[in-house]
Amino acid sequence: MQKFVPLEAPEPFSVLGLPVHLLDDYTGWLVSRAQQQQGCHVVTLNAEMAMAAEHNLPLAAIIRYAELVIPDGAGIVLYLKLYGRSTQRCPGIELAESLLREFGRLPSLGTVAFLGGQPDVIQKAKTIWQERAPGLAIAIAQHGYLSPEDEPAFLQTLKDTQPQLILVGLGVPRQEFWIAKHRHLCPNAIWIGVGGSFDIWAGVKTRAPGWLRDNHLEWVYRLYQEPWRWRRMLALPKFAWRSVVYRLTRK
Repeated sequence: MQKFVPLEAPEPFSVLGLPVHLLDDYTGWLVSRAQQQQGCHVVTLNAEMAMAAEHNLPLAAIIRYAELVIPDGAGIVLYLKLYGRSTQRCPGIELAESLLREFGRLPSLGTVAFLGGQPDVIQKAKTIWQERAPGLAIAIAQHGYLSPEDEPAFLQTLKDTQPQLILVGLGVPRQEFWIAKHRHLCPNAIWIGVGGSFDIWAGVKTRAPGWLRDNHLEWVYRLYQEPWRWRRMLALPKFAWRSVVYRLTRK
């Protein structure tokens, strides 16, 4: 019988006191974790979440406790460059898509669970992915509007099913708190908060054009789609200023 050496994440690099793990291949690392049935909480860190964590200490604790924190936002990548750490941005939606393709290619990895979005959206996302990856086994596709009365039954289903990959799209920071609270139900699973990915997969929303993403301007497109987010977007210049000050003063 083949013996696996437990995979450990590399030493994290601190971004305003929050960890970011720098890997060349996040998908490969997570697939190896899945093969070894090592549970993992993946946090997709961006500037907005980093600023929120300054005032939300429970959120900061969850980020620090996560086994893998990836540089999702352009602000995080630029911060790392200030310290001579050149790395590519790893959007959470792209990481999730890469893992879904791998789980479709290698059914032995286990089943998948979707949680989040409107009822019609989550079902459409499930259908889309079963067409994209015919070998993908989506065991659970649950919308994000569970009533308190219905949640215990869903949690029991999750526990009984034991999916190996669980994508939770409840928005930040709700999805991070939900994962931290319930990941003990499936301790060997990979848990990832995927925000509005189900809406994009279902075709309800679209991602920014590639040239905007490549130039770290995806936030502009997001603000265009959702102008009500402007208050939250104020975290971006605040993060940039804080990054420069911290680089110069270490305070």
